[in-house]
Amino acid sequence: MTTELPPYVTRDVIEERLSRIFPEGTPNRTYCIRQLSASTVFTMLYIGAVEGSDRFLGPIHVYRMSEEQACQSDTAARLAYADGVLKRNYVVPGERWYADNTREPIRDETLREGLVNIGAVYARNDLPTTSSKPRYALIPDFAGLFDPGLEGADLDTAIAEFQKNHLSKSALARVSLMQAGTAASKTAVSVRFPNGETRNLAPGPSSVISKAVVEDFAPAFLQVPAVLWLSESGNKVVARDDGIAASIGLNIEADRDLPDLILADLGPTDPLIVFVEVVATDGPISHRRQAALYALTDAAGFTRSQITFVTAYLDRSSPGFRKTMSELAWGSFAWFTSEPDTIVHLTAAVPGARRLTDFL
Repeated sequence: MTTELPPYVTRDVIEERLSRIFPEGTPNRTYCIRQLSASTVFTMLYIGAVEGSDRFLGPIHVYRMSEEQACQSDTAARLAYADGVLKRNYVVPGERWYADNTREPIRDETLREGLVNIGAVYARNDLPTTSSKPRYALIPDFAGLFDPGLEGADLDTAIAEFQKNHLSKSALARVSLMQAGTAASKTAVSVRFPNGETRNLAPGPSSVISKAVVEDFAPAFLQVPAVLWLSESGNKVVARDDGIAASIGLNIEADRDLPDLILADLGPTDPLIVFVEVVATDGPISHRRQAALYALTDAAGFTRSQITFVTAYLDRSSPGFRKTMSELAWGSFAWFTSEPDTIVHLTAAVPGARRLTDFL
């Protein structure tokens, strides 16, 4: 077993770099960038748990670490901690970073669902699943990103290379879309409508999502899409097509329950009306909103099979989705701009359906 250890680096530096290595759109990003993740990566580097070194980390190494111990940067102290902490009577100076019950979040979230799942950490497979022996090690090119001597353009290049090699194509696409959306949210957002017209929306994340609904969602999920209504925050109406609305029998009047967008699919014999709520922070298609909109379309003579509801978000990891997902109405859809070709259907009760195969 080698006694050579990676260069010493502080937990603060690691936490800052994790946010750069795993940008918005990275699967399970929260598990990869929070302080618990920085503590885990710090401890792996501290004890030399890097693939090929024959040293491995267990959650105990993380939750028994203390600030006093972490400041002891010499090789002897680091190696003594690596082996000693596994012994019941080993004394760690100072107050621990975490309690013993942090074992599960470290193992299940930070490691298994986060860093191992994304290919930044290696888990040895020669141990029984019930074994308490340390089993985790950083892969070398991920460990190298925390070398304090790696800075500036060289660090940017190394991070980009790691992302190219270890993030899947779909993950890279998701990251790219998220970054494009963040940049676009700072300037006026130009939207191209299905009829070829363009309009400018005010800067902001809601406008970025609205643009994606019109330009990406509508052509992907509707046969002959049309925009009947598009409004901004503060009830500013950006687009309103009363001509198409009237031709299909829908009389749109400003109402507090109207969503951000109303789309129509003119392809089917009986046109489909799609009510879309854009959620940057709150305000999804809830059961109450759904009932209110059904009341409007019932009064206009539409059958409910001609009506559907979509709540549009930036990403599955966005605060808006996490905050509002429990409010989403059954029978409605959720769509994410960062994954434009997929959609979530909250399937309502199906008469006679009792097993998963009944829904497939």
